[in-house]
Amino acid sequence: MSEGIEFLQERKSVVVMGLTDLIYAGSNAVAGLTEGAVKDAIEKYGEDHKVGFPDTAYFLPIIYAATGVKIKKLGDLPAAVDILKSLITNKADLGEALNAGLATAVGAEIIEAIRYLDGDPYANDPGIGFVPDPIIRSLGVPLVTGDIPGIAVLLGESADQESLKVIVKDYQEKGLLTFMVGNIIEQAMETGVKIGLEYRVIPLGHEVTSVIHVVSVAIRAALIFGAIEPGKLGDFLTYTKERVPAFVNTFGPLDEVVVSVGAGAIALGFPVIADVEVPEVPGALMTQADHAKTVETSLEARNIKIKVSSKIDVPVAVASAFEGERVRKDTMFAEFGGNKTSAWELVTTADAADIEDHKITIVGPDIDDPMFAGKDVVRLPLGVKIEVAGKAMQKDFETVLERRIHYFMNYIEGAMHVGQRNIAWIRLTKEAYEKGFRLKHIGEVLYSKMRGDFEKVVDKCQITIYTKAEDVDRILEEEVKPIYAARDERMGALTDESVDEFYTCLLCQSFAPSHVCIVTPERLGLCGAVSWLDAKATKELDPLGPNQPVVKGKALDERLGIWESVNETVAAASQGAVKKVTLYSILEDPMTSCGCFECICGIMPEANGVVIVNREHPDVSPVGMTFGELASMTGGGVQTPGFMGHGRFLIGSKKFMSAEGGLPRIVWMPKALKDDVAERLNKAVFEMTGIENFADMVCDETIADDSEGVLEYLEKVGHPALAMDPIM
Repeated sequence: MSEGIEFLQERKSVVVMGLTDLIYAGSNAVAGLTEGAVKDAIEKYGEDHKVGFPDTAYFLPIIYAATGVKIKKLGDLPAAVDILKSLITNKADLGEALNAGLATAVGAEIIEAIRYLDGDPYANDPGIGFVPDPIIRSLGVPLVTGDIPGIAVLLGESADQESLKVIVKDYQEKGLLTFMVGNIIEQAMETGVKIGLEYRVIPLGHEVTSVIHVVSVAIRAALIFGAIEPGKLGDFLTYTKERVPAFVNTFGPLDEVVVSVGAGAIALGFPVIADVEVPEVPGALMTQADHAKTVETSLEARNIKIKVSSKIDVPVAVASAFEGERVRKDTMFAEFGGNKTSAWELVTTADAADIEDHKITIVGPDIDDPMFAGKDVVRLPLGVKIEVAGKAMQKDFETVLERRIHYFMNYIEGAMHVGQRNIAWIRLTKEAYEKGFRLKHIGEVLYSKMRGDFEKVVDKCQITIYTKAEDVDRILEEEVKPIYAARDERMGALTDESVDEFYTCLLCQSFAPSHVCIVTPERLGLCGAVSWLDAKATKELDPLGPNQPVVKGKALDERLGIWESVNETVAAASQGAVKKVTLYSILEDPMTSCGCFECICGIMPEANGVVIVNREHPDVSPVGMTFGELASMTGGGVQTPGFMGHGRFLIGSKKFMSAEGGLPRIVWMPKALKDDVAERLNKAVFEMTGIENFADMVCDETIADDSEGVLEYLEKVGHPALAMDPIM
């Protein structure tokens, strides 16, 4: 732990006797509670009883990160308690006191882990408690893109519920990820704040020890994305300070335990802003009693910059925080598509002279038409046609803009958007309707976002929304489907061989500094969010941004996918951490991963193939590891031969590990993933081998999830991997 102590001692030396006394009082109290809880747990369950948190590959993450020790059973905890106690020196020095704050974090983690011994302690609590690894990984993309610009941790009980509501909604509308601990959870709920993972306002629990679960999120970000070596505490503290944009707001009186928790937050680099008088430590601990200034003070303290966008003239909030909102039947007012009606969306380029900027036209009935009076749900067909013009606009960018419709509609509070093109599905809530939301407001949001987010290529934009069945169907057949078909033909012709340059994607370097994605026409970014066309468009929008062209030149090895220019680019962009990569192999210098990949594949030697596990699958795979355990070996910008993170779209690409035989090597996938990719996978394998319905030959967990069962199924169906050359 000396690295952590030295790191803290390098901070500005400020001795605040009253503050350090409070911190130590809290730390000593938590240490006593922790020691007693461990003793009681061992007496009740025995030293060999398993202890840990659900759905994580990192044991007790804070202890694992700080010490490198893998806590697996109760008998491992007394040694951890000894380390905790050693951090509490009771010396009147702020650096030492902050170390004691870290001791409080360790104690809180142990106490929370013990609470999980009897099952989920949050089953009857609005809080969610421990945040599983897959959720942290899913937050990686919005964090690195800035859709989530920061993390707010709110703790305590506010003397003014209404001002608390304003603070939480302000964070929500600014896109921050907000965690809540204490009675403020009920206070927010009582004032109508929407809480839950889908709204990025996440209640953790009521006990002060519940705050450790957000500390765990920060620490696991360093493990997942930063590949920090467990045991190097100083490196973890540097990472959380520099790369995890978090801060803490406390509400109401502070007891010594809360102060000690705050000291732990400060040690991690997270400033604490209290609404009561506290001994101030510049940049780290401050008072802001005026709730109207809490948000501004907090963002400034953490240097979080919020992108200023013009106010959209709609009666509901529009923010990325609402992206995960689900509109269920009991809250639904209107529905479009979803196999109930036809629904499509199209972005197309037109001449500037033919477009009237900001013209929004509704052709057909709106959702408040008298014809729907008395109906439980309004159901309409929907066609959304967006016409754009701009000097820098290119036809290839149409699909990039079109895919953004999904995100832009989901930013609307009270709206849910699923699918794309002519399989779109949209729902609107009763609450949104009662606030005055109508179809024209969908147009307003889409116009504002298209003009704002793509201002360098879109000079004019007009939107037409069709709701008459005859119009929707006619335009789909006569205009929309031919455009889709032409695009598909163009995309089908886009291969790695047909282009002269690939693109880098460095978005994730804010979290994974040694990771570099190489995006090609047949290999999109491993997060699933950046295609070759996306990268090309982003280069136009931001010439100095994260997507830069890599001129291919001559391949050094076409089978493995090695280009000298790619190796030079990766070495430079990773600051020498990665010297070379192959684009088509998972055995020789596979491409690195940041940690937010959609899927991971790994070799199953006895089946002479690979298994693929998606992030959403919680169970153990046939190679004996969960997604999280597999992912813990490959994230953070490291190369792990035999394992590779990738996007869903790659399952169906003829370049997928083609150096090892490609798609026919896939022997097992979770059924949900298999069903999702089956059409593309079947088409690609048929074109490669002549095998029909290959997806049916791939085993899944409904058939077998153990090695023997998988092999038995592969032999039964005559899976091609069994007859291929040895994979290793």
